[in-house]
Amino acid sequence: MKQILTLLLAGTCILTAAAQSKEKKPDYVKRLSGIDKELEKVLADQKIAGYSVAVVYKDKIIYAKGFGYRDLENKKPVTPNTLFAIGSSSKAFTASILGQLENEGKLGLDDLATRHLPELSFKYDYMNYGITIRDMMCHRTGLSRFDYSWYLFNTSNRDSLIARVKYMEPNAKLREKWQYNNFMFLAQGMIAEKMTEKTWEQNIRERFFIPLKMTHSNTDIFATQKDPDASLPYTVNEKFEIEKVDYYNINGMGPAGSINSCANDMGNWVSTWIMGGKFNGTEVIPASFVKQATSSQMVVSGGQPRTYPDIQFSNYGLGWFLQSYRGHFLVEHGGNIDGFSAGVAFYPSDSIGIVVLTNQNGSAATTLVRNILSDKLFALETIPWNANAKKEMDEAMKLAKDAKPEQDTLQVKNTRPSHPLEAYTGLFGNPAYSEFTITLKNDTLYAFLMGKPVWFKHYHYDVFRVEPVEKESAAAEDEGLLVNFISGTDGKIDRISMDLNEPNQLTEFTRQAPKVALTKDDLSKYAGEYDLEGQTVKIFIKGSTLMVSVPGQPNYETVAVGNDTFNLVVAKGYGVKFTLEKGKVTLLTFVQPNGNFTAKRK
Repeated sequence: MKQILTLLLAGTCILTAAAQSKEKKPDYVKRLSGIDKELEKVLADQKIAGYSVAVVYKDKIIYAKGFGYRDLENKKPVTPNTLFAIGSSSKAFTASILGQLENEGKLGLDDLATRHLPELSFKYDYMNYGITIRDMMCHRTGLSRFDYSWYLFNTSNRDSLIARVKYMEPNAKLREKWQYNNFMFLAQGMIAEKMTEKTWEQNIRERFFIPLKMTHSNTDIFATQKDPDASLPYTVNEKFEIEKVDYYNINGMGPAGSINSCANDMGNWVSTWIMGGKFNGTEVIPASFVKQATSSQMVVSGGQPRTYPDIQFSNYGLGWFLQSYRGHFLVEHGGNIDGFSAGVAFYPSDSIGIVVLTNQNGSAATTLVRNILSDKLFALETIPWNANAKKEMDEAMKLAKDAKPEQDTLQVKNTRPSHPLEAYTGLFGNPAYSEFTITLKNDTLYAFLMGKPVWFKHYHYDVFRVEPVEKESAAAEDEGLLVNFISGTDGKIDRISMDLNEPNQLTEFTRQAPKVALTKDDLSKYAGEYDLEGQTVKIFIKGSTLMVSVPGQPNYETVAVGNDTFNLVVAKGYGVKFTLEKGKVTLLTFVQPNGNFTAKRK
């Protein structure tokens, strides 16, 4: 009897499966009928200049459309091929290169990161000998964001950027909690460069853009600017008006977010993930990596759902966020960079993908539009996403209009700086960030941050507020930043501190010795080998920089400060001084807090 029952149950399962297989698949195209009008309304209600959308079912784009304008002033419309910066939606591309390299047997995701990228060094040994590629991919290294390091002190030199990691203080234990960090994706891109002997840009083009027929996409904002179908960047200002901003060059941090693409191209990218890594039947992304990347690796945030009980959990895979959207498993990643926002998402179990690209800075519309489309596609009870968002915006606008000018309760009125303004000028640096020079211009302190001129306006005592010189064209991410000038025991300003959004800590920049400009020919007289108590110390030139090589230690970059003296960039109070006789260098003296040590030239 038990055997018969088992057979009957098995037969029931077979019948159920057969019945399910005969179910008519949803007509997703039909479900999107009339959606244009609703999406046009989003455009107006959310004050967006323009955006584009692509909806994918399995390996086909079933809907693609542009809304609004890529150039608002000249009324140039958005098309499905209009280029937008996708920001951090680039991260899945970078992670996928390493997924391919793993499949090729060239590395393992659980390999130590420093094994494949010797230039990468963390502050503590347990990090150097503990952090894996996978840890970097799912943001669990113990490092917080440190975004101001690359955003305020931007450079296209990746070696320079990655060198800053060594000085970043972790605020959590390894794998203790999820903390987003763009530098860890920069490191992944540089690992790929090492392994392939090709630039990250070349890898992206050859491994994804070409095989996925992403013919409009690029990795360079300058290339985007030249494209006839590129969008201009916009934001919504404090008056809730659409305002054009400047393009931001993120090429140095490219692996973390410099891809520019369009709805049609990103539709092909999403389709590849839906199809288990295949495009037009050819495997582009290894199926094994697709599975890993879309599986939970780290909890992003715990707790029970609040406003919407059927939008649940938030985890992170490898370059992707994971959640449950109203009973449907969702894989997604957003992206934001000055003037642009992106949302790239797919539902693996439903074979549905949605791409939303906008020319609005820090826009929530990408999520809003994705949710509207998802509700339609899955025939769910409609949630008034746009109406709710518009209500919130209208309330915010009313409050802003009716609000009386707020009193700054923090500011202490009628105070003066403790020093003449000239005393606040000079070169200030932090190795986890960079250096910047404060000068005096027309009785106002002046500097360059984010590649733009800023004023330091007196706030109170020795605290100054950072304000962009060109407010109308600046993204103003640094506007309102308070900078505190701190005096040493000698009464002179020797450092400044500011809140750069690092948890539970202020960031300090110490006064640096003035730099002296020297040519390569000037530096050549110092190059050579020196005997330091039986050890050979080498002085060599790298580019236009004098380097110090001590056995068993990393190479040290120096900066000239005059009188044949150089300071080590990485360590305050450490430097080298050369002694010359008849114009030739004979001695090298290491100047350190614990004393001076002399080496003879060989």
